[in-house]
Formats: sequence, C-alpha cells, structure tokens
Amino acid sequence: MQCPKCKEVNKDKVIDSRLTEGGTVIRRRRKCLACDRRFTTKERVDDDIRLSVVKRDGSHKPYDREKIVDGVKRACHKLEISNDDIERLVDNVEEDIIRDHEREVATTDIAEHLGRRLRELNAVAYVRFMSVYRKYKDITEFVVEIRNVKEFTRKHMPTQGSLFDEDGSVQ
Repeated sequence: MQCPKCKEVNKDKVIDSRLTEGGTVIRRRRKCLACDRRFTTKERVDDDIRLSVVKRDGSHKPYDREKIVDGVKRACHKLEISNDDIERLVDNVEEDIIRDHEREVATTDIAEHLGRRLRELNAVAYVRFMSVYRKYKDITEFVVEIRNVKEFTRKHMPTQGSLFDEDGSVQ
C-alpha cells in the first residue's frame, strides 16, 4: 500500500481491521512507518464482476465501479444523500447486474438499474441522472419524466415530498 502523504510503498502496518458494508468490505486503519501518517483503506472482492460493458457505439470496456459511483455522485450533488447511501445503491445495482448478466452488460441496462434505484432514493437525483442518460432534446421530455416521477413518488413514497405544487406546476 502506498502512503498518501510520503508515497512510500509497503512501509505501513495495519492498526485495526473490521468488516463493513454488510460484510462485503474490510476497512483497515493503517500507519505509515516512514512518516507516521494514519490512513484508511477499504478492500472489496472484485472477482464477482468480470463484465465487459457494451457502450452505445458498440465498443467494449471493462466494468468500472468508480464510473458508476461518479455518475451517481454527480446526480446527487448538493442533495442530502450520504456517501454510504450512494455506496449501498451501487452495491445493489451491482447485485442486479451480476444476477441478470454473465459476461456483457449494455450501458443502457446499467442506466436502467441505476435509474430504478435512484428513483427510490431521491426523485431529484433520479431526474438529474435520467436527463443525462436519456439525452432529452427539449423541455417537454423533462416535464413528462417529472410527471412520471411525481406519480411514482405519490404512490410508493408519500413521505419523500413533491416536485410539484398542488396545482401540478413544477416547483
């Protein structure tokens, strides 16, 4: 492990280890023996996901969890959504992907899984994410999507609040 301060490699010792995120991650507190800095690392099994992602243009890329996390963080920017909530959401999406796909997964499938989970987490984050994924061409498409989210939220998540005033206009 490389120290984030002095950049020494393999000159650290583990001070504490514990399971986190439902036992799927090991969190380790480390101390650099060169500069005495303490830092945290997280270890997760990556054997579960050996997928190739098929992009819209037909090209293939290796699956990269961090790209998904970054996209979700952008959608959740300045909303009251914790990093733990984001990590849990991505964990759930990965479980969905592993269950539904063996070797390849299309970016559209990943986006649909993410959209479904984001809609349950936060309506604003969902609309932000879907606006990028679906590449809306005009405001009408936004309004249709917001109305769909409003209906879903009203039926399934009445405590989340509304994106609309009582008269149906967008807040």
